[in-house]
Amino acid sequence: MRLNILSKLPAESPVVEKQQVSNQGDKEMGTTPNEQGIHSDSDEATTSDYQEGVRKIEATTQVWTTGNLIFAYVMIWIIAFVDTMQQGMSTSLLPYVTSDFKLHSLTAATMIMSNIIGGLIKLPLAKVLDIWGRPQGFIIMVATLTVGLIMMAGCNGVQTYAAAQVFYWVGYNGMTYTISIFIADTSQLKNRAFMFAFVSSPYIATVWVGGPLATAFLNGPGWRWGYGAFAIITPIITFPLYAVFAWNYNKAKKAGLVPVRESNRTLIQSIKYYCIEFDILGILLLAGGLALFLLPFSLYSYQADQWRSDMIICMIIFGGLLIIAFALYEKYLAPVCFIPFNLLVDRTVLGACILAASLFVSFYIWDSYFPSFLQVVNNLSITHASYIVNIYSIGSSFWSLVVGVLVRWSGRFKWLALYFGVPMTILGVGLMINFRQPDVNIGYIIMCQIFIAFAGGTCVITEQVAAMAATSHQYVAVVLAVEAMFSSIGGAIGQTVAAAIWTGVFPQRLAAYLPAEEKDKASAIFADLVAQTSYPVGTPARDAINRAYGEGQKYMLIAGTAVLAISVVATAVWRDIKVKDFRQVKGRVI
Repeated sequence: MRLNILSKLPAESPVVEKQQVSNQGDKEMGTTPNEQGIHSDSDEATTSDYQEGVRKIEATTQVWTTGNLIFAYVMIWIIAFVDTMQQGMSTSLLPYVTSDFKLHSLTAATMIMSNIIGGLIKLPLAKVLDIWGRPQGFIIMVATLTVGLIMMAGCNGVQTYAAAQVFYWVGYNGMTYTISIFIADTSQLKNRAFMFAFVSSPYIATVWVGGPLATAFLNGPGWRWGYGAFAIITPIITFPLYAVFAWNYNKAKKAGLVPVRESNRTLIQSIKYYCIEFDILGILLLAGGLALFLLPFSLYSYQADQWRSDMIICMIIFGGLLIIAFALYEKYLAPVCFIPFNLLVDRTVLGACILAASLFVSFYIWDSYFPSFLQVVNNLSITHASYIVNIYSIGSSFWSLVVGVLVRWSGRFKWLALYFGVPMTILGVGLMINFRQPDVNIGYIIMCQIFIAFAGGTCVITEQVAAMAATSHQYVAVVLAVEAMFSSIGGAIGQTVAAAIWTGVFPQRLAAYLPAEEKDKASAIFADLVAQTSYPVGTPARDAINRAYGEGQKYMLIAGTAVLAISVVATAVWRDIKVKDFRQVKGRVI
């Protein structure tokens, strides 16, 4: 690390700019910015105008004991442990699920819609958390996740599996998002980076389990029971966390800390009210538009006329029109905006969101077919491939703990992202352009993964702290939802680009390189990972498959590296906020 990084502060005054942006909001919220222009809750005279969910959690943290707080964090860690173990297993199983239906090339496409919906759901979920309460949102998301697991266990085609993925990722993203709001509610800002890292720390252990667990299910009861087992485990392991928050809320309610508010609305009026509050029409327009616009890039190769297919052309046109309709609706007609544009005018919040999006675009471009590459080109088993794929999870989880300590020690976060996280990400992805090729020592790939892992652990933590540091407790759920939405849409775009490159490059190169006696099998090889690995290493057919893989990966990595240029600008515009000395939450917190 450079020794002079901490002394590099922006020449402009963040106070003036922040006040210009948020003076109107100050009048509405009854807040006064502190010396950094940040709305510290310690400055606020009252929180009586806060939404119900925020008032409920503040009341809860005032009545619970230290033992309850510790129990909550222990349960959060256990839930994260179980979820990350399931995630590792699912990542290893995915190519075999799509191959089981002879559609291995749709590995990335199955995730596009789930990423879009999973990301967009967080803004209406933020409304649920703020209006109804944190425990209510949490239990709804657990139920949705469980339904997704049940559907995956019983699916009979890629289409059903993709639908199950939507339910699963809506539930999973929503549950982990709600947990992140719990952490934001119950930790001081200066400690929040470390607490977020603490919750991610199970990855350090569970990455070693995912591959062997997937292998055990594939060789035993089958991949369906891999999902079925966790459909039983997940509700059991999540209930205690819900119970401790709900019990303490009732305790606060009995103590009179949460005055009861009567809405006096009828059922029809309530439905109308919540449809407006959650901006249902805006969500449908944006989700439908993004799905119709992005999916053709991974599906065009399955059409006889490819890009000239009527279906592909219509999907792109109507998807674009729906996105435009969303923008116009939000601008001129929406009673409650889906995206809180007033928050996005803050350059720190917007910069954090753009950084999140660009990192996810890049990551999913080069990662979507990485497990398959390792098993085919490097001839690794599922277990050994999962170890290398999960270097990112191990390294980023470990390094984020260090980042959390550095943020608490220095009181600042920008320097970590701008001078280490973003440059190291670009270096790691850029080097893989040369190293992720046939006949290159796998040690170089591992080296690049370590670079990217340490960089990712830095960027993910600092972008979340940046978004939260620029607002008050009242809006923490919303800014984290916006940041998560940018991440998920970025992931969907990345998977779309990956699928488009893969279906545009791999089958053509494969058909060109296969020996004459195998050319008639090109379509079957393209569609099935098992068929790809069935050819012995060193045979002309296997060499042709490896060569086609290498060329597809090269284009993916070039695209992934180019996208990261946006990350530099997005991080540079952050204000250098000092988070060490002001308070953002109330009650018994960490």
